[in-house]
Amino acid sequence: MTLREVKPGDTVRVLKLNGEGAVRRRIMDMGITRGVEVYVRKVAPLGDPVEVTVRGYELSIRKADAETVEVE
Repeated sequence: MTLREVKPGDTVRVLKLNGEGAVRRRIMDMGITRGVEVYVRKVAPLGDPVEVTVRGYELSIRKADAETVEVE
């Protein structure tokens, strides 16, 4: 399952990042790394962006980038 598929209100743990290069680096710089818990706050009406809480910070991530994050 990817971060994009998680329903608002759910908390998941990151298993793997599938992105490459700058995209992968940007996601990691935001604190989304393997093993971290991510709480999905809400998803915009058209699905973009996804608002999450990671390591005590709130951030928005594009759905295309959220698809590169595998979670359980």
